Order: sequence, then structure tokens, then C-alpha cells
Amino acid sequence: MSRTRRGVTVSILKDGEIASSTYRFPLWVLRAAGVLAVTIGLLLVLGLAFVGPISRQATRVPGLERQLEQLRADNSKIRALATALDSVEASYDLLRKMVGADIVPDPVVLGSSLPVAPAIEVLVADQRRRFEAGPSAPRHWPLDERGFMTRGQIPAGQPDEPHPGIDVAVPVGTLVRAVGGGTVLQAGEDAEYGLFVLLEHPGSYQSMYGHLSRVVVTEGQRIRAGEVLGRSGNTGRSSAPHLHLELRLKGTTVDPLTLIRETR
Repeated sequence: MSRTRRGVTVSILKDGEIASSTYRFPLWVLRAAGVLAVTIGLLLVLGLAFVGPISRQATRVPGLERQLEQLRADNSKIRALATALDSVEASYDLLRKMVGADIVPDPVVLGSSLPVAPAIEVLVADQRRRFEAGPSAPRHWPLDERGFMTRGQIPAGQPDEPHPGIDVAVPVGTLVRAVGGGTVLQAGEDAEYGLFVLLEHPGSYQSMYGHLSRVVVTEGQRIRAGEVLGRSGNTGRSSAPHLHLELRLKGTTVDPLTLIRETR
């Protein structure tokens, strides 16, 4: 007895005709057609899912390339302006040294709401300084590089706004050293002083270093005279890069220039 293969018979009757056309399809053909249809459908869905984002990104490429070219052009202009500004500043400094005074208004004075004293050039008198090994009172200049003292100490009760220390204009990143040996009483950030370090010295002295760009010591650390505390900056209430140096004796501020004799 022979086994009949399972299949599907389809009869087609055209309008106006009596006889119909009959087609028989094996069941495996229908299954294969179904699998093929599902596969094609999945491929179409996956294609739309991947091709769509790729197409959208491809359309953005020309715009991104234009933006990149514009940024390159802007960077070139900025570099040219920076070079021109450096040249102007160098020429200005040279003229100041030649005539011994300011011949044009200082931009720091123009941009500051605080009173600014005339700049006084300060530098270390002897680069071969010898520092004490242990705790000591403030007596050393905190900077190795040449700078300009743009503001001195102004005691309370004067017509101008009080200023408890001196400001020395130096480039951002200049090394700041301890004026004497002692212990780090505080190190952190303040709205007025910006990044700062406060040292405690023997004899009830304290020294404050303000507007730093970086602090490299921690509270409680013992510091030798001349040891690096951080780098100068423009943080806090500051209109231009400088170091604010403040000395205190028993809680009362004293003029640093009366204790430190290393400048000229």
C-alpha cells in the first residue's frame, strides 16, 4: 500500500468559464515558502533598523566637516591674536623699563574695581639664599621670579579700602615658597583668597598665600623655609594673576616688607 504525500490543492475558476484549473502543492513547498517569507521580512526590518541611523549620520557628515573647517579657521585666528598680544605686552614691558614708569594705563588698573598702587618691581636680591632647617619666623621672599608689587598694605581706617597684605603680579604657575619654617594651619579654597595656604610660625607669626592656582601641601604638614607651597594663580577675588602675601603677628596683620629684607 503506497503512502500519499500530504499537500495543498488550489482550484482557480475564472469568471465566465465552467472548467477550473487545479494546482497541487506539496506541504514542504508551502512550509519553505513561509520560512522564506518570514526570513525576508526579518531582513527588511533589520535593514530599516540599521540603515536608517546610518543614513541619518551620513547626511550629517558634510555639516560636521564644515564645522570642523570653521573651528580650524577660528583656532588659527586665536593663535594669531595671542601672538600679537604677547608681542604687544613684551613691547609694553620694554618701554616701561626704558622710561622707568608707566606710559600707558595699566590694564590691571583699568579692569579692577579696587584701588591699585603703582607697580614696584621686586626680585630676590641674592639667588643663593640659605633657608633655616626648622621652624622660623617669616624673613624670606616667597618668589624666585621677578615680579611687580601692584598693591601694598593698607591699614584699616584709611580712605582707601583696607588691604591686609601685598600683591605681587607674576605669571600663573610661578612657584610660591614658604617665607619661614612652620606648620600648615589651613590649606584650601576661600571666596576671597581663592586657593590659599596659611602657615603658622614660631613667635605667634602666621603667613597667608592667596589666589594660588595649585596647592601642593596639606593641613598639619611641617614646612621648611623656602619649601614650595604651590603655584601662583588668579583664583578668588582677583582681577589679574598675582600672589597675595599676608603676614600676621598675634592675629594682627603686619607689613611684609618690614620683615622680609630679601627684595630690592
